[in-house]
Amino acid sequence: MAMQAAFLAGFSQLAAQPSRDCAVAVAPTRVAVAAVGSAKVGARVGLKAGIAAPAPAAGRGVRCRASLIEPDGGQLVDLVAPEEGGRRAALRREAAELPHRLRLGRVDKEWVHVLSEGWASPLQGFMREHEFLQTLHFNAIRGQDGRMVNMSVPIVLSVGDAQRRAIQADGATRVALVDERDRPIAVLSDIEIYKHNKEERIARTWGTTAPGLPYVEEAITNAGDWLIGGDLEIIEPIKYNDGLDQYRLSPAQLREEFARRNADAVFAFQLRNPVHNGHALLMTDTRKRLLEMGYKNPVLLLHPLGGFTKADDVPLSWRMKQHEKVLEEGVLNPESTVVAIFPSPMHYAGPTEVQWHAKARINAGANFYIVGRDPAGMSHPTEKRDLYDADHGKKVLSMAPGLERLNILPFKVAAYDTKQKKMDFFDPSRKDDFLFISGTKVSFHSCCVTL
Repeated sequence: MAMQAAFLAGFSQLAAQPSRDCAVAVAPTRVAVAAVGSAKVGARVGLKAGIAAPAPAAGRGVRCRASLIEPDGGQLVDLVAPEEGGRRAALRREAAELPHRLRLGRVDKEWVHVLSEGWASPLQGFMREHEFLQTLHFNAIRGQDGRMVNMSVPIVLSVGDAQRRAIQADGATRVALVDERDRPIAVLSDIEIYKHNKEERIARTWGTTAPGLPYVEEAITNAGDWLIGGDLEIIEPIKYNDGLDQYRLSPAQLREEFARRNADAVFAFQLRNPVHNGHALLMTDTRKRLLEMGYKNPVLLLHPLGGFTKADDVPLSWRMKQHEKVLEEGVLNPESTVVAIFPSPMHYAGPTEVQWHAKARINAGANFYIVGRDPAGMSHPTEKRDLYDADHGKKVLSMAPGLERLNILPFKVAAYDTKQKKMDFFDPSRKDDFLFISGTKVSFHSCCVTL
């Protein structure tokens, strides 16, 4: 299907509010969303440094600098047991001795990673039933302070009927979570077990129960008929030992890196495929506009998704090599770009999921979020059409509960300039020089930015 190549450029004349460097927490700044279409450009692009060295993780429940947007709930959740005082060693011993052990699959372990570092703040563990129901029906949960916090995708752990009966028969309140080699990963405490209504979960998350949804086939279809929620304590930071762990910076580490670079604005861009020239044009132009608005040092968080993806997406290892090259060759400025991996698995749940992607980046300190045409979308699994309306993602972000700070602003159109042989902003005075290329060449689409 041919898709118009367009994205927006040009922020409205809003007064910038440069941040103050102070140690006390302040009210959250406004979150922004810039929109761009996903595209495939044949031109060679590549990426390098701007790769932040991991900073020490912030303390459990650390308040954040005034220069960065406050995380949901006012402080980042940190669920990793501290080494100090022997807590980590004690938790490891306890996990080894607990009679009930739940083996984690790949996606389960990725969610443990997400929860442990505070990407889902203020969640303290796998969802209990009241959190699960709020997520399904409201796309938000109510925090301890009474405010609604966006939470659009369930973060849950399933158990089978036999495990459920055994746990309940013993009156157990704590269970160990173990990996595929039966090694303890975490302890789930103050547990609650409730029914896993798979059909309702799928219908409300994806808007369809059609067969062939990648995440459903990977993590739900063969999952247990019960869900177990509770408070999570992780024995030690999650590592994958795949040569990419240096990119897996937690929200606390990213905030430390942004502070080290004296960033007064952070704009995040998620992708699950390689960066192309159109992406680079949008990102460099976004920084230019932020500078024009009065920000002194806006920093780009180039943040590829690193969890489960469907089989035809480009593998993470290859994406990271390409991102390194893009920086090495100066396509993006390494001094104003931080490359890191977002550990979440991918749902392909369109407007529902893009709320999760935006919310998680707020917790990492981003106050601008770039969103594309049909974000988190995919083709319908059984019909020859897109599963979601291409414009609904950015519209939903502007209305989503818990993300009320988002406002959409129009941008001007960009396309492929046949004279300059590169992507550029559309000039109507020489409209015949611009090419709106189909999705097989460059999938550039209508975009917007929100402030």
